[in-house]
Amino acid sequence: MRIDLIAADRSSLRGPNGHFGGVRIQAPAGAAPQTPTASPPRAESFEHALQTALERSRGLKWSAHAQQRLEARGIRLDDHQIVRLGEAVGRAEAKAANCSLVLLDDLAFIVSIPSRTVITAMDEPRDGVFTNIDSAVIG
Repeated sequence: MRIDLIAADRSSLRGPNGHFGGVRIQAPAGAAPQTPTASPPRAESFEHALQTALERSRGLKWSAHAQQRLEARGIRLDDHQIVRLGEAVGRAEAKAANCSLVLLDDLAFIVSIPSRTVITAMDEPRDGVFTNIDSAVIG
């Protein structure tokens, strides 16, 4: 496709060859005209949306420190708790939180919200004081 600029100034709406706007679009010689094709919009199924939500909620990362704490303290999370933790992180993310305390059942997690990374986990907070957080979410 070739584009010719015909009028360089705005003083005339009609170019020297009679084209409005000063631009003539010309297909190469011998080229067949092309018609744009658009794929029909896809309707997202409920099952797909649910699966995406579950993957997102499970899309948590665990720091080495958090993994060590879980193992040392004998903390075991079932699938339902992991989903709830991911949902709590999603709620904090929606409020533009940065580093959150997530309370889930009798457990506490410190989570970096932008990276969706669990920084540490505890079942019995030592002194009940949490620092360097900007939000708290009850899961």
